[in-house]
Amino acid sequence: MAAVVPVTAEIAKRAAALAWQDLPDDLVERTRQCLLDWFAVTIAGAQEELTDILVAEALEDGARGPATLVGRSETVLPSTATLINGAASHALDYDDVNFSMGGHPTVTVVPALLALGEQMKASGRLFIESFVAGYETSGRVGRLVSPSHYQKGFHVTGTVGSFSATAAAGRMLGLNDRQLAIAFGIAATQAAGLKSNFGTMCKPLHAGTASEHGLRAARLAARGFTARGDSLECDQGFASSQSDHLNAEAALGEPPSGWHLRNNLFKYHAACYLTHAPIECAKEIRLKNNFPPERVRKILLRIDSGADKVCNIPNPTTGLEAKFSLRQTVAMALTGVDTANLESYNEAVTQEPRIKDLRDKMSIDFQPHWAHSLAEMAIQLDDGTTIEVKHDSGIPWADLEKQRQAIETKFDSLVTPLLGASGTRRLHDAIERIDELTDVGELVRASARS
Repeated sequence: MAAVVPVTAEIAKRAAALAWQDLPDDLVERTRQCLLDWFAVTIAGAQEELTDILVAEALEDGARGPATLVGRSETVLPSTATLINGAASHALDYDDVNFSMGGHPTVTVVPALLALGEQMKASGRLFIESFVAGYETSGRVGRLVSPSHYQKGFHVTGTVGSFSATAAAGRMLGLNDRQLAIAFGIAATQAAGLKSNFGTMCKPLHAGTASEHGLRAARLAARGFTARGDSLECDQGFASSQSDHLNAEAALGEPPSGWHLRNNLFKYHAACYLTHAPIECAKEIRLKNNFPPERVRKILLRIDSGADKVCNIPNPTTGLEAKFSLRQTVAMALTGVDTANLESYNEAVTQEPRIKDLRDKMSIDFQPHWAHSLAEMAIQLDDGTTIEVKHDSGIPWADLEKQRQAIETKFDSLVTPLLGASGTRRLHDAIERIDELTDVGELVRASARS
């Protein structure tokens, strides 16, 4: 029965029809918070080596154009800006996540909308409508193919993210539901991204290519380019080729709390999200018990078995590998290293003797059918004392104002060193006024470096 449900058409219909009057006030505020977070991590990520490589490649290829690169001075073609801004926003693995999608939604949606919106001189309200349409699509398509899609080795941000970017760009272009369903078909044939590349520059590249694919799919569909209109559910389509599931009921059902955007999770540690609950466990134990790391005899971590193939690099040697190492990030937290600081992830910290000693004392019990965001930790000290804690990092903050304060702290810490105090205020003000902007180009241009 599930196979005959017109999932593609229904998801396209919902995205194309979404309008400003449909949005509760809290979704507008959540969009602002997503933008604060996205610009912060993108401006910082724009200084990374992988971004330098992508910019150099683009300029050598003659891709100079009118579109703004966030956190940089160069301007390029809109499609190129989408790719580079998307990759930069995921370069630090410090961007938001959503468990319904199973990946990182905002980094696939915003780059396409900024490049297209700057070109079209789109209004801020159209940007918000399009952002929410794309974000909600990420949750629906993610639930359609979860969990086997991810288990097979596909990076959801690169695959499912192609559809969220398509929905966002299609909504901004004003595609009708039939055109958007065709655009999904164009996106489906491009969607790609392998988990085997986690810990390399290819992981952030997945976010950029997903956003670029979505922009291309929407623009081609607007010109009459053809594709199947049932790409999600058809035989040899996206679901049947890349998963063992076609859960139409989950995809089209009511999201938790009514909107997928209400379940957005922000990162406050600059590492893979599956390391966050273990980090919080280690921090709680350290802060409440105040013992030197040398007293630790054994560390036992219980976590979902899915983390084994995502963030279980046992002996990292680089800062990037450290972000995908449960042992490393727990050891950092236990020794008081600031896991929210980008500078904490470097080669030297992976070779620090106390860190390496704690890594060697840690064992991980991977639990099947365990909540992705739940961790339990037991630490045995040299006197036989055992300290146990648990933490679930998958619960969205109920207090939006408290969440905003945390995000603004993160925003200021990442943006001010690069844009200066006045530039940071200018960008912050543009984000705050997004629903009043007549041209979202003002927003992205405020993020550029002179």
